[in-house]
Amino acid sequence: MRGLLAPLKNMKEFQSLCRGLGRGHKQQLVFGLAGSQRAYLAAGIAESCASPVLIVTAGEQEAGLLADDLSALLSGARVFHFPVLQLLPYQVLAHGREVLASRLKVLEALIDGQPSVVVTSAEGLMRRLSPPEIFRRANLEIMVGQRIEPEKLKYRLAELGYERVDLVEGRGQFSARGGIIDVFPSTGDMPCRLEFFDDEVDSVRSFDPDTQRSAEKLSKVNVLPAGELVLEPPVREAGIKALEAEYRTQMKRISRESSSEARRQLEDMAGTALERIRTGLHFPGLEQFLPYFYPHPVTLADYFPAGVPVLVDEPARFKEVVEVIEKERAETYADLLAKGRVLPGQYRGYAGWQELEQFLRRLNAVYLSFLPRQPQFLGTANVVTFPVKGMHVFLGRVDILVDDVRHWKRNGYAVALLAGSGDRARQLLQGMKDAKIDAYHIREIAGDISPGNVVISEESLSGGFELVSGKLVVVTESEMYGQRRRSRRNRIRQAPKLDTFTELKKGDYVVHVNHGIGRYLGIISLNIDGINKDYLQVKYAGEDKLYVPTDQVGMIQKYLGAEADAPRLSKLGGAEWNRVKGRVKEAVREMAQDLLALYAARETARGHAFGTDTVWQKEFEANFPYEETPDQLRAIAEVKKDMERPRPMDRLLCGDVGYGKTEVALRAAFKSIMDGKQVAVLVPTTILAQQHYNTFRERFAPYPVKVEMLSRFRSPREQKAIIADLTSGKLDIIIGTHRLVQEDVVFKDLGFLVVDEEQRFGVTHKERLKQIKNNVDVLTLTATPIPRTLHMSLVGARDTSILETPPEDRFPVQTYVLEEDPAMIREAILREMGRGGQVFFVHNRIIDLDRLASWLAELVPDARLAIGHGQMKEDDLEQVMLDFMDNQYDVLVCTTIIESGLDIPNVNTLIVKDANNMGLAQLYQLRGRVGRSSRLAYAYLTYRRDRILNEVAEKRLAAIREFTEFGSGYKIAMRDLEIRGAGNLLGAEQHGHIAAVGFDLYCRLLEEAVREARGEEHVGPVETSIELPVEAYLPDGYVPDSNQKVELYRRIAHFREESEVGDIEEEMVDRFGDLPVPARNLLRIATLKIIAGKYRMRALAGQPGFFKLQFAPGHVLTGETLVRLVQTYKNRVKFNDLGGEFEIKLKAPGYEDNLGHYLDVLEDFLRELGGCS
Repeated sequence: MRGLLAPLKNMKEFQSLCRGLGRGHKQQLVFGLAGSQRAYLAAGIAESCASPVLIVTAGEQEAGLLADDLSALLSGARVFHFPVLQLLPYQVLAHGREVLASRLKVLEALIDGQPSVVVTSAEGLMRRLSPPEIFRRANLEIMVGQRIEPEKLKYRLAELGYERVDLVEGRGQFSARGGIIDVFPSTGDMPCRLEFFDDEVDSVRSFDPDTQRSAEKLSKVNVLPAGELVLEPPVREAGIKALEAEYRTQMKRISRESSSEARRQLEDMAGTALERIRTGLHFPGLEQFLPYFYPHPVTLADYFPAGVPVLVDEPARFKEVVEVIEKERAETYADLLAKGRVLPGQYRGYAGWQELEQFLRRLNAVYLSFLPRQPQFLGTANVVTFPVKGMHVFLGRVDILVDDVRHWKRNGYAVALLAGSGDRARQLLQGMKDAKIDAYHIREIAGDISPGNVVISEESLSGGFELVSGKLVVVTESEMYGQRRRSRRNRIRQAPKLDTFTELKKGDYVVHVNHGIGRYLGIISLNIDGINKDYLQVKYAGEDKLYVPTDQVGMIQKYLGAEADAPRLSKLGGAEWNRVKGRVKEAVREMAQDLLALYAARETARGHAFGTDTVWQKEFEANFPYEETPDQLRAIAEVKKDMERPRPMDRLLCGDVGYGKTEVALRAAFKSIMDGKQVAVLVPTTILAQQHYNTFRERFAPYPVKVEMLSRFRSPREQKAIIADLTSGKLDIIIGTHRLVQEDVVFKDLGFLVVDEEQRFGVTHKERLKQIKNNVDVLTLTATPIPRTLHMSLVGARDTSILETPPEDRFPVQTYVLEEDPAMIREAILREMGRGGQVFFVHNRIIDLDRLASWLAELVPDARLAIGHGQMKEDDLEQVMLDFMDNQYDVLVCTTIIESGLDIPNVNTLIVKDANNMGLAQLYQLRGRVGRSSRLAYAYLTYRRDRILNEVAEKRLAAIREFTEFGSGYKIAMRDLEIRGAGNLLGAEQHGHIAAVGFDLYCRLLEEAVREARGEEHVGPVETSIELPVEAYLPDGYVPDSNQKVELYRRIAHFREESEVGDIEEEMVDRFGDLPVPARNLLRIATLKIIAGKYRMRALAGQPGFFKLQFAPGHVLTGETLVRLVQTYKNRVKFNDLGGEFEIKLKAPGYEDNLGHYLDVLEDFLRELGGCS
């Protein structure tokens, strides 16, 4: 939108301001600007300066909005938001890296010296940092052809705070194997792979962390420190001495003045920190000790060259916020100091108002204030008033907009209408054409707009304005439509399709198709008859063990049951497993037949075929305030296609809260109303009814559509009137709880039914629902994800649409895993209350909630507390939740009842007590309940510091830490959720069957049952067992990590095409280097297995001098094939008919000492089978 800036630059007020900056006028005051007008002025200053520009706001939310507007106005420029990263004075086990990465990117841009615009808040400016010269020195540039010893590079990466892991998945990690080092730079979007030839960097490639495959060749990579505190060896040593000295002094003081508990706390906190720092470890919370390493630490301001312009938004409020933060920190630290939780020097981690005021006086500061008042701290200032007006609203009244556009054109204004999307821009253009106004539609305003011209752009700003003397008018979709269309920023990498096996670790339960449930003990190398091979070792009931060859790893899947309890191990060689499998087979066969019978009945039923989309439909959809995700568009198309068919729709729509299910339902509802049909929305709780009612009313407000709600919050008299309107046809949409399925509710002409979370309704309600569903189009919504494997198994038995794209994630949720601390809890609650927000305090023991609420009431007396849990009366719980949604409480002390279904944008702090007792799936869903607005959200996952944590709790905390820092637990969390979703979809009676055989085998059996019920003949592939006197495995020196090794074996075992072998060979060379002989043999045998499988070969065995090939019934060998084999191989080939099965023996003498030739002979023979058949 740079084209909008020309009128500003021509204004005398702007030129005066710029002259002041150029002449070094230290203080300038600008009055009269608000919202996007400030971004407009800042963009003009940035465009006119060849230096970086710093912009400071009072609050974090204002900083985010301002950065968004600047990015739009300076399209293509380097605009950065420097977000707040809390410096918690507590022992933190882990914190999320997303916000840290954003901050490090800003520091990287500033030390590069390129002109950048940086927006931060008061708190962002207060936080101390390492000096810029230290940060600049720590920047590690690695180029192709550079000589650097790999060992020294590994040491340097560790020194910069990078964590060494087996598999690089997140920022701040590196791994090394052979001559390859993988590193994910702290500011990078993708990790990089460095390949060495001796000590020379032979190549640098970016790679995909999901597939681990190289993506693009690079000439160099920049590796910045993994954190904000950079510790060079001399700095580290000096800091340790300073820390030790203050520790001793404080210990003496506490011994005199405080309790033994305070002394113990100080010993624990400072002792642990010192031990970690001495060993060179970088750990979460290290930054709080920065003042000891840099006695004169700096802030973000010091990263800017002298004389750069600094814009301060609302200076009086900025000063007030700085002083409030300073006061709160002083109180918190005084309390923690007395308790031995901090050292005095840690308080210096933030700059105070006095220091910031001096900094502002030194710079070319421009203060932006809406009201014409001068802050007290400001001396003599050059005052500039800009003649800018805010834009009035039109709220969809195109006729009024058209009149105003005509007026502006007549008066020589350049008019920019920012529609926010292509759909709205085209709709607006048509409106202008209809009004005989010349206008043109462009994607982006790159050039100047001539006076009297009207431009309709697809771009967006937070608000419009009229630049009076500059003769420019900007109208945004906020004024035109009453809401702003926002694109979804999917900052989190889209997760790959989930795969259970990738997470297989020692000790996990596994299911072998033929032998049942066992416990995986790891990979073991065995030497049998002089040949080394790898086997998967699985323990069964008693002391029985099974050694599974790696080429048969496809027979094993990780056990995933419906419950968290450990399964019973199967007895090896017993008949029990076959009986269990038989029972499940019978159950899924019955279920498949029932599902298909229902599906067939709906296929033949006659319903209403809805018409194609109307102009009104397109307008309704254009008013959606977000950009649709691809899978949302796909789901909408699938629903509409179903509705336009004469048979009734029965579609399941699956996606987490906020993923856009409601919008799909809204569009389908509008389509129904356009055909004169009524719409019913059935939900399980009054809370959800209220949420849907509010959403539907808001979206249908501009149209003559009557929406009502039927729930216990309507009096009997009101209910009677609503039902009468429904029966007479006066009502278009009714939203209700189970009250909607009672006998007295009669529709005039119901055409479309939305059922939200059907599994939460009782049996009686479900029966009544079946009657209502008859010949009506039904869309069922569920917030629990459905596994892709189950979705595929049910193809042809249930129509399903899946929404997988995460919602807009404007700010990632700042997540901390830390020891439970009353001071931290108090601070977190007060911080959220201070910005008008609310808090979820989650503890999963109902018996403790009352005591916990009393404790919190003493800890935070000003907080209004409510309690909510699943054992309360339904009416009481719903009332509490509705009151909480209505902002009558600040903190909801509750169990995990909030983990699904709720959407309360004002809740942006989550505190979870005893998080180590919860599963990743629960924590993933709980964290998803906050961060649902444009505010920065916080999640504190706390644990009690026991002296000895048991092994399970340790493992869980480690998993939570990985999940928090790197997102690597996302796949596990989603998998757990999916199994819950499977149970919801299939019904409670199937839970036991899933638990009996494990989820993956259950899905396999279900897929077979559906095919069988549909009468499809399915001949499954034959698994070829191969036994050859050849060493074929992945040596430890080549693939050191056993998890990665198992994953590679599994993938190779599942190959069905030879091209897949070529692909994995490329990948292995890319990831691990050149293949050693055993690995090359492994891939050759994989090729032989693929060829053999195509001829239904059950077994292939080789011994010195001959091969034996056994074919399963249904093999493809013909008499002609056998004749040709005899002609080619003469007496070297021999055939045996084994009654249905068939055997071929082939003599291969003379190749005992040359394995390459040995395999060549076998491959030639197998290909001859193909050539002859």
